[in-house]
Amino acid sequence: MPTQVTILSAPREEAPRRAFVAQIMGLPMSIHVRGPQAPGTGVAAAVEAAFAGLRADEAMFSTWQPDSPVSRIKDGRDRLVDAHPRIRHVAALCELAGHRTGGAFAAWMPGADGRQAFDPTGLVKGWAVEQAFTALLADLRKLGPHDAMVCAGGDIAVACNRTDTPSWVVAVEDPRDRSRTLRSFELRTGAVATSGTAARGRHIVDPATGTPAEGLASATIIGPKLAWADVYATAAFVKGAAALPWIATLPDHAGILVGTDGTVSTISGMKPAAQATRWSSFASTE
Repeated sequence: MPTQVTILSAPREEAPRRAFVAQIMGLPMSIHVRGPQAPGTGVAAAVEAAFAGLRADEAMFSTWQPDSPVSRIKDGRDRLVDAHPRIRHVAALCELAGHRTGGAFAAWMPGADGRQAFDPTGLVKGWAVEQAFTALLADLRKLGPHDAMVCAGGDIAVACNRTDTPSWVVAVEDPRDRSRTLRSFELRTGAVATSGTAARGRHIVDPATGTPAEGLASATIIGPKLAWADVYATAAFVKGAAALPWIATLPDHAGILVGTDGTVSTISGMKPAAQATRWSSFASTE
């Protein structure tokens, strides 16, 4: 599946590196590990454990599998109040996401019959990947300092735990011409998520209208946690041009918005004094 955000090769990389790919949640998910044990069985086992966690979440939260726990809740066969604690935790996060985004994100949407149906898909992928990545980093620490990156359909989380390796370099694609990149920046720790129409068309629904959102071609959010970067990217796409002042209110986050006319706008809600070093490469992109 094409992605809207990619990792570029970093220069002068000398640490061993290994990449793993699995098809989960209907898209390719890749994990990259840099460090002395990258070629070894210990790293492979840690990565497989991360993939296993993602597969378990796919089985629980899938809305494409008719008998998954979430599908049964969505169509009314089961009640959310009786669901697995992990599902109820995600439902609570969705409620919080609605409050944080001023209603631009919602997990309860009207179905074809007009009934409000529970569909946490907009939060689950980023949250599940973040959970798996956190567990992976904990397993890698047992093997010594290693860097890691996960890419799930263009949503990315990175961590650099070594001092002898370069930062990961992230490039944001042009949604109107996906052979081009619009911005690139270095990132040692954090997450990047993009919402847009380039890969799946007009699939993002504005909860206020129940119709596909329009006004932007893509919205990319950079922040410390993938779950919230993913939520905020969706909300920014729904908000359209109004997302710029809203992103400015988000501590520790930055955004890249691409209009339907190709106009690119960047905004940071971070505290300049505290974050100047971390985001210097973002601020200076072309």
